[in-house]
Amino acid sequence: MACRVPGLSLHFKGPQQRPFRSHHKLSHPSSTGICYLKLGSFHHHGNNGISIKNHNLLFPRKITQIIQAEAVPAPAPTSELDSAEYRKQLAEIYGFTQIGEPVPANIALKDVTDSLPKKVFEIDDIKAWKSVLISVTSYALGIFFISKAPWYLLPLAWAWTGTAITGFFVIGHDCAHKSFSKNKLVEDIVGTLAFLPLIYPYEPWRFKHDRHHAKTNMLAEDTAWHPVWKEEFESSPLLRKAIIFGYGPFRPWMSIAHWLIWHFDLKKFRPNEVKRVKISLACVYAFMAIGWPLIIFNTGIVGWIKYWLMPWLGYHFWMSTFTMIHHTAPHIPFKGSDEWNSAEAQLNGTVHCDYPAWIETLCHDINVHIPHHISPRIPSYNLRAAHQSLQDNWGKYLNEAKWNWRLMKTILTTCHVYDQERNYVAFDELAPEDSQPIKFLRETMPDYA
Repeated sequence: MACRVPGLSLHFKGPQQRPFRSHHKLSHPSSTGICYLKLGSFHHHGNNGISIKNHNLLFPRKITQIIQAEAVPAPAPTSELDSAEYRKQLAEIYGFTQIGEPVPANIALKDVTDSLPKKVFEIDDIKAWKSVLISVTSYALGIFFISKAPWYLLPLAWAWTGTAITGFFVIGHDCAHKSFSKNKLVEDIVGTLAFLPLIYPYEPWRFKHDRHHAKTNMLAEDTAWHPVWKEEFESSPLLRKAIIFGYGPFRPWMSIAHWLIWHFDLKKFRPNEVKRVKISLACVYAFMAIGWPLIIFNTGIVGWIKYWLMPWLGYHFWMSTFTMIHHTAPHIPFKGSDEWNSAEAQLNGTVHCDYPAWIETLCHDINVHIPHHISPRIPSYNLRAAHQSLQDNWGKYLNEAKWNWRLMKTILTTCHVYDQERNYVAFDELAPEDSQPIKFLRETMPDYA
């Protein structure tokens, strides 16, 4: 049996381990393990084949003695998010520190942008080049650490170095948004060079990323991250299994697939973009043709894996993790273009997440992400001041979190297939026989928030 709880889906199995299902609300949870289930209409065939229907009753049972239960976050109806108590409960369940109120329809994105202090839009060359110095220095330290570390410390060295080169990405990211320098040629050169160690073509990414900002959380048009389509999920058993692994245990590295699909195919770009795309692709191919053989010549294939591949995988862990946390939660809807609202998507559909200080420093505060979606022209070093302004003026609408296991577990095990009313349907609800990877994550990932 499964029952619907505000923010939870509880899956119960009877004594014979034969599953039966219902969707109803939990009237009262008790810390002693007693809960009251109000059962409306459910259908269960017992061992004698008797069908029980349409019984309304309220009764207490001790879960630990009667059933096996598993708590799974479930999408929240938008109307219920108006309740402060409900949002507080969801925040605890999902791993957020705050779930924001829905944004009223009369608030426009321009209202939010105009409330920001003008100083947060100012470009400071000293601060910009300081971020470059931080990234280059931290990357050099990482390479030195890798060269000297015994084998059992290499994972730490790779984690540091992968995080350091994520800082390179953030610098290129600022260049793409024209928030790094007042000299646009300098921005294009720095952005291209910053992306090269990541094998990222700068211009293709810039064109794609601009569409993400213009269409954030728009169901079909957003180019960064969106739910799985049910038709796609059901199209073939092989593709379904690949999607389950990709949006489940491999999701922290799914940006690799996104990188391959979106950035190297000239057909994905407008005719007026193709020339600049080709220049970026030529730079990337040149870096691979020269840089990789030099690494292999000096250190061998093992050295290429050790010094380049493993930090690159560390970078993609952050690229995937940052992106999915910025815009993915059971209560944050993706909407069709006909009902999409820019203020709702950018202010209330984007998540602020605090990470450990060393990650924030090496990644130049990119996870102070809500002001970046209010205006991409805000330089990374001004994001914290802009976020403070948003908290002061629009704080009740913000979704905020601290990076934690429960937050990751919520996204990896729940935010899967698009559903218009529930936002997401989990894979193991649609295809339980193929969803062992999701069940494994539910059982093994901790719930620490």
